[in-house]
Amino acid sequence: MTIYSKVTRNGQITLPAVIRRNMGIEEGDLIEIEVLGDKAVLVPKKLIDKSQSYFWTEKWQENEKVADADIKARNMKTFDSAEELLKDLG
Repeated sequence: MTIYSKVTRNGQITLPAVIRRNMGIEEGDLIEIEVLGDKAVLVPKKLIDKSQSYFWTEKWQENEKVADADIKARNMKTFDSAEELLKDLG
């Protein structure tokens, strides 16, 4: 898909609605701009609170996939109390 957008006096461009919809870009979103040779690549970004950034690390996401697979395969235990859990661990 090729769509044109005009650069305004202040160096701004408008992303056409069809592009915003296809890429899930909403008002206020951040856009990363990477220059590759003579091209500018736009990548939508979301801010993540620093206290939650661990969740998005590659290692954590790998472990989330393992946990999801275990849950789907019912490879898990449930406990009625913390005491039961601690007894099982001990």
